[in-house]
Amino acid sequence: MGANVILKRRMDELGLTQEELARQMNVALEALGGRPGDVSARTVRNLLNGSTRRPIGRTCAALEAVFGCPVSALGFEPPRTAAQAEDPVHRRTFLVAATGTAVAAATPARRLRLGQSDADRFHLEYADLLGDDSRVGGTRRIENRGVELASRIQSSLADGAASDRVRRQMYRLASDVTCLAAFAAIDASAPQRARAHLDKALTLAGLARDSETMYRVWDHLMLTSSQRENHAEAAAGAEVMKRSSVARRDPLYASLGHLRHANALARLHQPTESLRVLNLAGKAFGRARDEQPSAWIAFYSRAEFDALSSYVWTALGDHERAEFCLHRALAAIPGGMIRNQGLYTAHLSLSQARQGEAELACATGRRAYEMLLPVSGSQRTTNTLARTRQVIEAADTKAPEVVRWIEESRRWT
Repeated sequence: MGANVILKRRMDELGLTQEELARQMNVALEALGGRPGDVSARTVRNLLNGSTRRPIGRTCAALEAVFGCPVSALGFEPPRTAAQAEDPVHRRTFLVAATGTAVAAATPARRLRLGQSDADRFHLEYADLLGDDSRVGGTRRIENRGVELASRIQSSLADGAASDRVRRQMYRLASDVTCLAAFAAIDASAPQRARAHLDKALTLAGLARDSETMYRVWDHLMLTSSQRENHAEAAAGAEVMKRSSVARRDPLYASLGHLRHANALARLHQPTESLRVLNLAGKAFGRARDEQPSAWIAFYSRAEFDALSSYVWTALGDHERAEFCLHRALAAIPGGMIRNQGLYTAHLSLSQARQGEAELACATGRRAYEMLLPVSGSQRTTNTLARTRQVIEAADTKAPEVVRWIEESRRWT
């Protein structure tokens, strides 16, 4: 009896810990059977160490749902009978993770054939949604559109046959769209709502069998932990990002993982370790290839590196260094990223207020608010401006322009 090295390799490719695989299997079981799963980390340990060589029943079904392949392709012995696999009802049962329901047909029916053109059509909708998110931020309209698009992608998979390549591509797209909905919730400062989306995205990423897709889910999970002030969990999530296979082969992903980790460590009051990891983030970013990255991580430019670095310096109490980074970020950020321009200008206002520059902070804060489009849903930006007002109020400055700004800003936040 030996360890299952194939399963271990597949888990490493997707950045899955034993606890996370157990959680994904339970999500899949609830979606498939309508009742919660009972897979534990101990169950996964037995699968890894060889104690369980032939998973059966719900364990077998959960593994196949998460990894999107037969258990025999995961290093296990196949089930003793294939009778269930030949049952047309069983073959028609399929996970629809965005709604948590299973779609079943009692009788066999001819299925449509999905091809690359179908995947391309859905991807165009996703690209359009991504552009809207960059402009206006976390509105419920964008969040709901993401959920609806992901549902349509999964419904097409449930109703149509496809090659393994197209099927994986569409699962990846469904995960990406669900992550976009989650990020809209993050931008709206609704981490619990974002977490619900990400639970579904995690299952979809597992079905896509794609480490880059899994990395994005972990990135957003880390952000929800940070928003809930659970910085220990955020640091653990960043560690998963750094150890993923995509981070090991692409320095751009390694850099973002290090930067997220540095931010969490700074908020855990570990300045020496935070600065060490921030330095690693900079070195990895310098090694990144000049080629065009994928649509999602294309946001992580030099401007974004500086902006995210400013968060680390802010957490470490070096507001002058944070201001320097934010000036550099705003000088380089692309014009179409209106939401981020407003957000980083608001953080610039906050850093100026914390250095005692009340009048300058007021002018910068007004500029940040004016950048937001009328339909913007970026609660992160207005929350940052509210913190700026609190700092200025605490300074008890009597300058007329400051007093006017305080009253004016109350209408924004």
